[in-house]
Amino acid sequence: MLQLSVLRDQTDFVLAGLAKKRYATGPADVAAILDLDQRRRQLQTSHDSAQAEANKLAQQIGGLMKAGDKAGAETLKARTAELKLHTQSAAAELAQVEKEQQQLLYKLPNLPHASVPEGRAAADNEIVREHGAKPELGPDAVPHWDLIKKHDIIDFELGVKITGAGFPVYKGQGARLQRALINFFLDEARAAGYTEMQPPILVNETSGYGTGNLPDKEGQMYHDAKDDLYLIPTAEVPLTNIYRDEIIPVEKLPIRIAGHTPCFRREAGSWGADVRGLNRLHQFDKVEIVQIIQPEHSYAALDTMVAHIEGLLQKLELPYRVLRLCGGDMGFTSALTFDLEVWSAAQGRWLEVSSASNFETYQANRLKCRYKADGGKTQLLHTLNGSALALPRIVAALLENNQTSEGIKLPAVLHSYCGFGVIK
Repeated sequence: MLQLSVLRDQTDFVLAGLAKKRYATGPADVAAILDLDQRRRQLQTSHDSAQAEANKLAQQIGGLMKAGDKAGAETLKARTAELKLHTQSAAAELAQVEKEQQQLLYKLPNLPHASVPEGRAAADNEIVREHGAKPELGPDAVPHWDLIKKHDIIDFELGVKITGAGFPVYKGQGARLQRALINFFLDEARAAGYTEMQPPILVNETSGYGTGNLPDKEGQMYHDAKDDLYLIPTAEVPLTNIYRDEIIPVEKLPIRIAGHTPCFRREAGSWGADVRGLNRLHQFDKVEIVQIIQPEHSYAALDTMVAHIEGLLQKLELPYRVLRLCGGDMGFTSALTFDLEVWSAAQGRWLEVSSASNFETYQANRLKCRYKADGGKTQLLHTLNGSALALPRIVAALLENNQTSEGIKLPAVLHSYCGFGVIK
């Protein structure tokens, strides 16, 4: 959530950032927030003045009663009653104004970092670098949705029977490959200095608002109305909320945590190659890395997170590229995002497998996640996260890129984790 002080003091800067994010109603929303803020401050001043006068009169009434001036005391009591009604009315209106202002603030996306390129959609994203040679497959090569049937490792039809589309069942070597990748990603995260966590996969509404998933992605999250709980779309939500309403001692910074969870998203489509097979699912597994850090160190931390994710892809021997997302293609809460995509040889296209983002103070402001800087002043921290990694498209690329007549030959780094080197 953007800070009110920034909206008041740097209005033009805010409007320019919202325009870069292609947030169409930015001018109207900012104007409404500032109007409400002016009204809020007027009400607060009126409320506080009336309360101060009532407190002063209360002292005077006591003196008049002691002096035997009952009439004078009654006059002041009448005035005190008027002031009480005024403060109650002002407090009620103040609460309503603050609620309206808060809801409008929740609607505003984060402002983009200066390095974010202009652009409206994915075609305008900047290719930062590309690594690895694309494999050349023979004429008999097939996409992963055919390979999984051939080797009987993932069953989509069984998932439909049990739950519905987008909930596959992994079996045999497919299930073991899933577990191997999760363990590999977690071991690599731990080796890089991240503390492993196992958070809940259901969160309350406050947690959803804390990371900015609510109200922005309300329609994409599975919601249990009876208990008012949400299935997480990513481990970012519970992991970051661990530090909600916390003032973190500076000696404990940076916070570096990682966790594996299943993830649930209602956004998956139902037709076309873009969503076929493992390309897009309603349920999938992912290892997430999160950092909470002082503002002056956050962009260096983002670079280390991207480097960590690249290291995973290199060990998996997957060709990949790194993209800097343009303003129009960025996430709601992000100030700067790098997407990492792997090459899917049989499909002949790039598949996104990770996003690494710096949210600056946007999430921390919602979370009230702070630290005491030099001089004892309490300041907001910066939060960051990255997928390290999401499994479905990694599996798709591993299957397609490594298919041979003898089976699917997995990269050497996974052999000890899987207990086998070839899917037959």
